[in-house]
Amino acid sequence: MELIVNRERCIGAGMCALMAPALFDQAADDGLVILRAEARTPQQQADAREAVAACPSGAIRSAEEPARASDCAGDGEAV
Repeated sequence: MELIVNRERCIGAGMCALMAPALFDQAADDGLVILRAEARTPQQQADAREAVAACPSGAIRSAEEPARASDCAGDGEAV
């Protein structure tokens, strides 16, 4: 599963890194999301879906989801 993060939208809550540490981390300098890997295994995909749902700012999404209008102006990055 391809994941897309928008660091401009991220507020550094860290829910993604807590729920899916193999897939997400937080930058040491600003606490914003870092995408570590795409979700390959069924467990990672389940963890990724939970992290996407838990993100309070909507800064992460699956590439399978349609882009939101506010994502188009952002700095989305995919792995």
